[in-house]
Amino acid sequence: MKQLLSLCIVLVTALSVSAQHTLKLTVKGPGNTTLPGATVKIISLNKTAVADSSGLATFNDIARGNYEITVSFVGMEEEERAVTVPQDPGTTVEIALKEAGETEEAVTVISTRSNRSISNTPSRVQILDGDEIQEEASMRPGDIRMMLAESTGIQAQPTSATSATTNLRIQGLDGRYTQILKDGFPVFSGAATGLGLLQTPPLDLKQVEIIKGSSSTLYGGGAIAGLVNLISKVPTDKRELNFLFNITSAGGI
Repeated sequence: MKQLLSLCIVLVTALSVSAQHTLKLTVKGPGNTTLPGATVKIISLNKTAVADSSGLATFNDIARGNYEITVSFVGMEEEERAVTVPQDPGTTVEIALKEAGETEEAVTVISTRSNRSISNTPSRVQILDGDEIQEEASMRPGDIRMMLAESTGIQAQPTSATSATTNLRIQGLDGRYTQILKDGFPVFSGAATGLGLLQTPPLDLKQVEIIKGSSSTLYGGGAIAGLVNLISKVPTDKRELNFLFNITSAGGI
């Protein structure tokens, strides 16, 4: 019985001794400089140590065996190393880290290649033809405000009750960003709203072209919101004569 008890004591002592090993590592950088704050991790034991001011990281109570460790530091490449425990008495494992190369994120630029200039690039144009103009002229022959206000994305905003001037707001932008053209030319300059150009009689128009969205590249800064192009009728070989009678409920003709 005494022999069995002695054997148990010896085994327990041997196990306790085998679990009391210490592992010391010194982390250095380029030029043999120490790296305080470097992180050392034993992967299998999930133990982590941080290097002190002298670059020394210490693990206590490590059992005998082979271990994989990882060493990392800001701005340095992560190092993996295999170490054996126990080490010779007074031995310190020295690990040198290399500077991490600068890596840039890859930027991919994708575009559609075209050999056409912007003046030849097609744009979406909404056209109000002669039939629509005649229909609107029968309801309000004095101006074209009603005809334009019924188009989607266009709002006719009156600016003066006396002179009946109106702003054209395309896609919610202010009226000064809407360009009004006459036969493709900006002959009205920046006075489109002040002169009441929307009071243009629709009987003189062949069609109206509307471009919604910025066209400032081709037509200047006044076409940031869009533009309205008033196309006049052109003379034909055959004579054309039109009459329009408008009678009010008060007897006005």
